[in-house]
Amino acid sequence: MEGLDRIIHAHRFFAGLDEEFLHLVVGCAKNVRFEAGQYLFREGGPADQFYLLREGRVALELTAPGRGAVSFLTVGEGEVVGVSWLLPPYRWTYDGRAVGLVRAISLDAKCLRDKCEANHALGYDVMKRVMPIVIQRLHTTQLQILDVYGAHA
Repeated sequence: MEGLDRIIHAHRFFAGLDEEFLHLVVGCAKNVRFEAGQYLFREGGPADQFYLLREGRVALELTAPGRGAVSFLTVGEGEVVGVSWLLPPYRWTYDGRAVGLVRAISLDAKCLRDKCEANHALGYDVMKRVMPIVIQRLHTTQLQILDVYGAHA
């Protein structure tokens, strides 16, 4: 566990995390690896993991009728993947596919949710870390939509 403590503490998502909280989070964590083209998760499946990316990139994709998979965002080292674990119905709303080798820390979503529920200060801290990511990704998607459809005056 000592290695996971160090890795999680060093990941920018959990930068500055209180030591007490760090030990709670580590109890839900394990190292994982995905090969190029392997899916971390698929749309509609249970959002039962939350990933801290250590190495590699993950393409977030939607399936578009007549076009197949369309990547709408690629995230990489130091970022997180899978915020669908946080709120019901705990289902993935898109696919996450490894672009090359990916090494990550996988956090068991139910374990983390249970710890956040039992310790509201931890839950609030985690929520404050997740929400800026959600807002930033929404903003990125808005800009992509404007680029695709063009800004009309």
